[in-house]
Amino acid sequence: MPTRSPIAGVCYPRDYGEFMAWFPTDDDCADYLEWLRWPFGFACPGCQSVSACRLADGRYKCTGCRKCTSVTAGTIFDRTRTPLTVWFHAAWHFATQKDGISALALQRDLALSSYQTVWAMLHRLRSVAVRPGRERLSGDVEVDETFIGGKAPGDKGGRTHGEKALVAIAVERREPKGWWRCRMAVIPDASSASLGAFLQDNVEAFSTVVADGWGPYEKACDDLYVHEPHVAPGRKASEVLPAVHEVAGLVKKWLNSTHQGAIGDEHLHLYLNEYVFRFNRRRSGSRGLLFYRLFELAVAARPARYRQFIVAKRPKATKPAPPATRGVPLSLERSHADRPCRRAA
Repeated sequence: MPTRSPIAGVCYPRDYGEFMAWFPTDDDCADYLEWLRWPFGFACPGCQSVSACRLADGRYKCTGCRKCTSVTAGTIFDRTRTPLTVWFHAAWHFATQKDGISALALQRDLALSSYQTVWAMLHRLRSVAVRPGRERLSGDVEVDETFIGGKAPGDKGGRTHGEKALVAIAVERREPKGWWRCRMAVIPDASSASLGAFLQDNVEAFSTVVADGWGPYEKACDDLYVHEPHVAPGRKASEVLPAVHEVAGLVKKWLNSTHQGAIGDEHLHLYLNEYVFRFNRRRSGSRGLLFYRLFELAVAARPARYRQFIVAKRPKATKPAPPATRGVPLSLERSHADRPCRRAA
C-alpha cells in the first residue's frame, strides 16, 4: 500500500475526466499498477530481492533468483490478453457507479465483441472485492437470513427455501442510530452449525448478536457471543431487526435492477462480495477512491482464471451448413427512398 491516507488527484483520479487524462495508453496503466504493487521499488515475488534489471519487453529479471516477472504476473491480470486500458475502464465503471454495471451494459459501453470476456473481467473484479484478513464486525450486530432467487415450485415461505439460495446477513449497528458495515454469505441451511460458522467468520468474539427468536442462534452463539433475541409478537420483522431487513431489500433490488435478476446460485457469492464492497464504502467522499481501493486489492490478489468461474461446460454449437449461393446484403436490395430532393431533380 503506497500511503495510509491516499490523496485525491495524487494517488487516484478525482473524476472521469481526470481518469481519461491519466490512463490514455496501456503503458500508463502498467505504470500505475507498478506503483501500487511496488510503491518502494521492485521486489521479487520469489526471493524478495530488490535488485533487478529491466528487459526490453518491460519485464523485470531478478539478479538473485534470475527469474523474470511482469507487473501483472501473480495478480488478477495474470496472462490476460485484454488490453490494460480496457481493464481500467471496466474497473472504473465497476467501482464508481452507484449501482454497479452489468456485463451486457459494459459490453455496449466499451464496444467489445465478446460477452464472455466482459463477464469474466467483472467476475475477476468481484472475486477480489473482499480483502483477506479484513476486520470482523463488532459491538451490537444484527443477524438474520433471507432467500435470494426466483420463486421455487411448492415454496411456502419460512426457512424451507426449496431451490432458493439462503443468505446470512450481519449488520453492525452504530449509535445513536443507523448502521455501519455489513457482511453477507451464502449458507447451506439455517442450522446452528452453519450460523455459527458464519458468525465466527464475520463477527468479533464477545460481540452482541441481535437476532430473532430462531432457536439455533442460541447454540450458534455458544460462549463466544452475547445472544440477544428480539421477539415482539404483533410487530413486523422489519421493525424488530431494521438493519438486516433494509440491507436484504437493497441487495435484492440491486440484483433485480442492475442484473435483471439473472444471477445463478453458483455465482451469487461473487455478487454479494461486490455489493458488500460498495455498501461498506457508501459514505466515501470520492468515487475515485473506490477505484483506488479496488486496484489495491487487485494487485495483491492471486491470479483468477476463466475456468474457475465456469460451472458447467456448454456443448459446442454446430455450425450451420453454408448456403448454396451467397446472398446479397439486405441494404443493397432496398429501393431508393422517396426523398424530396429526388423529386426536385
